[in-house]
Amino acid sequence: MMRLIHSAFVIARRDFGATVLSKAFIFFLLGPLFPLLLGGVFGGIGAKVASQTEQPVVAVVSSDADFERISAARNRLADTIPEAMIARLKHYAPEPNLAAQQKRLLAMREPPVRAVLTGGLVQPHVTGAVTKDADVVGQMRLIVADARTTEVAPPELPVTQTAVSSGTLVKGRALTAQIGQMLLFFLTLLLSGMVMSQLIEEKSNKIIEVIAAAVPIDAMFIGKLFAMLAASIVGIVVWVSVGALAVQMFSSGGVRTLPQPAIGWPGFLLLGVLYFAMFYLLLGSIFLTIGAQASTAREVQTLSMPVTFAQVVIFGFAATAVGQPNSAEALAAAVFPLSSPMVMLARAAQEPAWWPHVLALLWQGVWVALILRWGAQMFRKTVLKSGPRRPWWKLKSA
Repeated sequence: MMRLIHSAFVIARRDFGATVLSKAFIFFLLGPLFPLLLGGVFGGIGAKVASQTEQPVVAVVSSDADFERISAARNRLADTIPEAMIARLKHYAPEPNLAAQQKRLLAMREPPVRAVLTGGLVQPHVTGAVTKDADVVGQMRLIVADARTTEVAPPELPVTQTAVSSGTLVKGRALTAQIGQMLLFFLTLLLSGMVMSQLIEEKSNKIIEVIAAAVPIDAMFIGKLFAMLAASIVGIVVWVSVGALAVQMFSSGGVRTLPQPAIGWPGFLLLGVLYFAMFYLLLGSIFLTIGAQASTAREVQTLSMPVTFAQVVIFGFAATAVGQPNSAEALAAAVFPLSSPMVMLARAAQEPAWWPHVLALLWQGVWVALILRWGAQMFRKTVLKSGPRRPWWKLKSA
């Protein structure tokens, strides 16, 4: 047993040093920066296009006085809900042939008119490809009703601000739970594939056979897995530190404005690291076993694709725990080993109790030991195979 632990430590130290101390690790740390930049650029472009195409335009055919009151009512409504959700108003003076004017306005492409409001404030009438219950019709009903009143501005409403309320607290913690789950899922899925690429490279160079001649196969399996786990944790610590620094520098109020989890930020970050380690060992041992079965990158992609799709389904299963951590679905997802880390991390954001996490970590540790044992056996059986492959029905006789 001591020889196994010592050999695994030697392999882990070798792989960890080769990964972290290499020049490529700098590009690995910079890797998340490119998706964030692309997501920000394309997100901004998409939001701009959506605001231009989805925001309805209503042509208002009325006198200048009526349109001034309608426009003022519309601006008052914009103070309560987002601007992009309210129809834009375009003013047009009435023409003798009202029907022809409506037809021409509805056929306009710049701007694309959704409906035409006629009749002013006395007899308002909406014409267009809209139903009576459409959102734009409801908005115009509120705007016209507000414009008809004699009040110039709504009355002042006294407000007493408190530090927190149950509604904002639950909403903020649910948001923290969702973000934590997504980060845990994507980071684990992204980083656990590193062990496969490294294993394929060593198998193709015959280095793995030299290592296997010096140390037990089980120790090599465990050492590689824990080395990649340690390298991944180093990357996560760097990314979290840089992210917290960016929020502190560029956000008003800094990190204090982030929704605080129920268990507190120190405990939430500690549990995040522990659950990432458990999730990584569970998923990484599966990927490492897949890498042992394959000899080329194409075979790795073919074999890992079903596991990746299954993880997406499991992520959807774990997402049911957000907002209802004590429901039957959430408890079932917490018991299932591959979804348990994501569910329990979300629970840490919503519930302050610590004892469920102690039980969950012990339960996940049992499954990590079982899957590591199974993965090491499969690794030992397949990693040193050479020569032509036998059909599966001849393996037993061989």
